[in-house]
Amino acid sequence: MIEAAGNDHSLEWALSREWIETNGLGGYASSTIAHCHTRKYHGLFVANLHGQGGRHVLLSKVEDSVCTEEGEFHLSIHKYPMVYFPSPEQELPHFTYLLYPRFIYRTGSASVTKELMLVEGEDTLLLRYSFENYETPVRLRIRPLCAFRRIHALTHENDYLDPGTAKTGEGFSIEPYRGMPRLFFRCNKAIRLLNDFDWYRNFEYLAEKERGYDYREDLFMPGTIECTLDAGDELLLCLSLDEKGDIEGLWKGEAQRRRKRFRKTEGGALEKTRFFVQTVSNSAQAFIIRNARKTPAIVAGYHWFYVWGRDTLISLPGLTLYRGRRREAVEILKNIGALRKNGLIPNFVAEEGEARAYNSVDASLWYFWCVQELLKHTGDFNLIVRHFLPVMRDIAECYLRGIPGAVVHHESGLICAGDASTQLTWMDASVRGVPVTPRSGCPVEVNALWFNALSFLGELSREINLTVQFDLDREIERTKKSFNELFWSERTQCLADVWMPRTDSRDESVRPNQVFAVSLPHSPLDLERARLVMKKVTGELFTPYGLRTLSPRDSRYRGACEGSAESRDAAYHQGTVWPWLLGHYSEGVLKTSEHREDARNELLKIISALEAHLYDGGMGHISEIFDGDYPHCPRGCIAQAWSSAELLRLCALLEV
Repeated sequence: MIEAAGNDHSLEWALSREWIETNGLGGYASSTIAHCHTRKYHGLFVANLHGQGGRHVLLSKVEDSVCTEEGEFHLSIHKYPMVYFPSPEQELPHFTYLLYPRFIYRTGSASVTKELMLVEGEDTLLLRYSFENYETPVRLRIRPLCAFRRIHALTHENDYLDPGTAKTGEGFSIEPYRGMPRLFFRCNKAIRLLNDFDWYRNFEYLAEKERGYDYREDLFMPGTIECTLDAGDELLLCLSLDEKGDIEGLWKGEAQRRRKRFRKTEGGALEKTRFFVQTVSNSAQAFIIRNARKTPAIVAGYHWFYVWGRDTLISLPGLTLYRGRRREAVEILKNIGALRKNGLIPNFVAEEGEARAYNSVDASLWYFWCVQELLKHTGDFNLIVRHFLPVMRDIAECYLRGIPGAVVHHESGLICAGDASTQLTWMDASVRGVPVTPRSGCPVEVNALWFNALSFLGELSREINLTVQFDLDREIERTKKSFNELFWSERTQCLADVWMPRTDSRDESVRPNQVFAVSLPHSPLDLERARLVMKKVTGELFTPYGLRTLSPRDSRYRGACEGSAESRDAAYHQGTVWPWLLGHYSEGVLKTSEHREDARNELLKIISALEAHLYDGGMGHISEIFDGDYPHCPRGCIAQAWSSAELLRLCALLEV
């Protein structure tokens, strides 16, 4: 259970702790534990509207309060210019997250508990209020504050909005903008709706201000919901894109589904593991969604990432195979393989009818690694041959022929990617259209993946009569020889990051991309060189939160990923720490260590550091990135798929 006692901390502390609740469709509810938004991405009802541009913040928040004989007690906080309302001096809630977010408030001599859930597989939000130690009736007042806009936008007072509410059974509905869905409100108790529509102006989102974006928004309030409750009563408020019936049954059903899943996790394969593994495994489910085609897919991160090919394939083993979700792994691999074009798996996997971006040179090569992991977990050779070998053979043959604008198969046997204007590897940040980390030529991890892909096909060819349009054994040997000759640097005693054929020169920046030449199932390096690579990476790039993307000894190193969008992009791969790299780093350490048990004990310290992070940033989740410099503040998305996935795989490697 994730827990935070708000009354022991300041408002500033509470604003830096965020929670997120997801619905398996790409939608979510999220805010800080103070119920004060700091991002435009925060919202209590954020629906992934297929065909309308993705996620939309429909209900941003509620202004809820409890009126008793002792006064009015507010259960959320707003930030306006120069002021918080109500006063930040009020006691902050006690926050817990076991099955769903729960907030317990002291309201004078008594207490009120606010809980919320999104219903799995539905665009439905449930809010529950319950009361303890009240001897007289209380009045609950809820003012919904709505936005009805895309997650990247902000809304402001306008004349296009329809302020009307329509009576619907035991509730009401609103349809504020033409073309947007109708939102239904329903309670399990008799309520009084005050038709006091109004605009609430100038909410401020301080995280957006820090990030250099517009940060003020107006929200509209369609009407005030009031309900009088006797001692021991509870109120359930349901918001949905269609009219719901038995909302008490909805709550019980969703809670029971979660208890069953939690008991299965707690009492099954993870029973003897540490709290960290169980928490990350439970939270990992947030990234597996059903898309518009009702098939499983992997969301790269929350709040602002959607489905990405590279992220999907790097995340897939940890999120599925290492959590016993083999059927989903197979289905996702089949689906994403079917999207390939000229051997390229799309980087941006758009919804049906939208354009896909085929701008990743490595995503297709990660496909081979996923299939290797699938074979390791299932032992089902026939499954691999029947469904995935044709895809891998097609990818390899396309890469050997070359793919216009993306891939050139050099006479050395190595793969060249793009040109000076493109960013086709995972280090793809740019400032004003100029790549921050230009890597045109032959990137080291792309060619480590290429060697692994060829070697895996060679492994399969020894089991079956594999027919390909090239000399497989020759390509494997040529690639291995060239890799060692052209990437190895005697000066740095590690691998160069990029070899550039046009000038026959190398970028010898010390970056983590060389780790994959050690960690992947088939390595082009001998043991001596592999150990030197891991020694260099450990000495200059390793932190307990991940690997730095550039050595601090480099003059271009940036130790903090903060400030404006340009400032952050300039630091994104110039020293910023990425947790997802820990899986392959640890695999490399274990492969090359002379004393495996000692190495394992050292690597266990990673889990201890990241266990504390579960109470930091996105509660219960692993952040996208951390600063390169101590104290390694979390940055970027509060919940990142490949961060969680690779740390789950790390835990399996360490047998914890």
